[in-house]
Amino acid sequence: MADPTTSQEPNPQGNEPHEIGNWADLGQEMWAYLTGRGAAVNYELVDMTVEVPRDIGPDAPRAIWKFNGTLRVTTSDDENR
Repeated sequence: MADPTTSQEPNPQGNEPHEIGNWADLGQEMWAYLTGRGAAVNYELVDMTVEVPRDIGPDAPRAIWKFNGTLRVTTSDDENR
């Protein structure tokens, strides 16, 4: 079975397959893939709470973000503005 963190296809820039090691890498790959394709990613969020720490550590103060509805992520490039 193939490693799920390794792409089997060249990425949108035409580079060789490579590993996606964290969420930032995945987000960057998704953005690159979707840009210029007129694509959108829709997330339906129901009573979702995200705690965003201000500092590091388990007792760090946190901002509380609450989502309930649709979050739409779209991409564009200079040619599509």
